[in-house]
Amino acid sequence: MIGLLKGMVAAIGEDAALIEVNGVGYVAQAGARTLGRLAVGEAVTLYVETHVREDAIKLFGFLSEEERGWFVHLQSAPGVGAKVALAILDVLSPTELADAIALEDRAAIARANGVGPKLAARIVQEMAGKAAPRGFLSHGALAPAASSIARAANDGGGAGVRSEAVSALVNLGIDQASAARAVAAAAKTFKDEPPTGELIRAALRETSR
Repeated sequence: MIGLLKGMVAAIGEDAALIEVNGVGYVAQAGARTLGRLAVGEAVTLYVETHVREDAIKLFGFLSEEERGWFVHLQSAPGVGAKVALAILDVLSPTELADAIALEDRAAIARANGVGPKLAARIVQEMAGKAAPRGFLSHGALAPAASSIARAANDGGGAGVRSEAVSALVNLGIDQASAARAVAAAAKTFKDEPPTGELIRAALRETSR
């Protein structure tokens, strides 16, 4: 399986990019948000989800491991395939998506092409109460060098702070869905991403309301 591509952008199409790695070109399917941040001739690192079927092998590329993780996570909901998952990630960043699920904001998810109110409601129902995806990099499934890339990318990231806050609340006996909802609501009270301790305290105040 291919999990990472590091090379040069050789071409960009409507729904895919051609990435040249050591003289070999890989076609990676991607959403509009990802493709819009690529430029022909520039270096790029894509986190890849590989789909293997009898008649084809498809690579789906993302600029962060977090996006790749959500791409996989979303497809655990009935009626959500690769196309719909990409469409959702086009309109919502991983942090925004986690907040939408925690706060049961079906309208935000329904903004994605191909996602109606019923499917949005099903996604919220299926995802609520489940931990946000952490991805294979965070579990040490790749070589140390690749893991260090992921850690560097996540250092100082809001998603990491929120994940830690949710875990802290769960450890205090609060159920996953309520913890995620409290952290999402608390995060909206800060102008910038707060330190983990402050976010936890604000989230605890939300649970007492």
